[in-house]
Amino acid sequence: MTQSMIFFDLDNTLLNAEKEVPQSAKRAIRALQNDGHIVAIATGRTPFAFDHLLEELDIDTYVSLNGQYVVSKGEVIYRNPLNTEALKELTASALEHEHPIVYIDHKDWTSNKENDASVKHAIGELKIPQELKYDPDYYIGRDIYQALVFCTDGEEQVYEERFDQFDFIRWHPVSVDVLPHGGSKAKGIEKAIEKMGIAPENVYAFGDGLNDIEMLRAVQNSVAMGNAEEIVKEAAKSVTKSVDEDGVEHGLKLVGLLK
Repeated sequence: MTQSMIFFDLDNTLLNAEKEVPQSAKRAIRALQNDGHIVAIATGRTPFAFDHLLEELDIDTYVSLNGQYVVSKGEVIYRNPLNTEALKELTASALEHEHPIVYIDHKDWTSNKENDASVKHAIGELKIPQELKYDPDYYIGRDIYQALVFCTDGEEQVYEERFDQFDFIRWHPVSVDVLPHGGSKAKGIEKAIEKMGIAPENVYAFGDGLNDIEMLRAVQNSVAMGNAEEIVKEAAKSVTKSVDEDGVEHGLKLVGLLK
């Protein structure tokens, strides 16, 4: 049997709307592991936001923070923080436009504005047990791997035009991810499979979001969830059912990894 490596996005791919892993997905992951395959996570989330899932699913390899912080077999193998000086300038610009920012590293997350309604709403939907703290200076003197700018659709254009050090990817109607330019889940996966010695033709990826597009295009065996937007489905080689229709299990059968 040829060993394959399968990367799963979390929100709306491996996790349903209640942020739970469907029983069919758990069953599928166990079957993959029993067959000797490597199951990994590829998510925009920070490690503290899914460590309980790693334990529950017996997974020790992941691409987190949209590819900026990669762990293989429990060992950190890649870090790609945001440019500190550019982040300082972005913060000043966001303050001028009254757009809150959340700073995220692998251990914590903080907001530069207290009790903002849009921040509370979007962050609350993620159902992460670790409380979002208030600390406007958190980014100073430490590596920040991802930031969130809270603005509505189209308002991010002012930042896109000014900050070529960053990529801005919408993940919520009121917020965009801020990533190092060129940083992506695809880049993180590249680092992980290089470390694990897995051939590209044996790599699979499942995703549903806009931040999954580059990953789905880069991986030879890519599967978009049925609940994904059309632009995401167009980036994938295959399309499975939605997360609520046992999409992970169905997709693995579709690509021949499960019977």
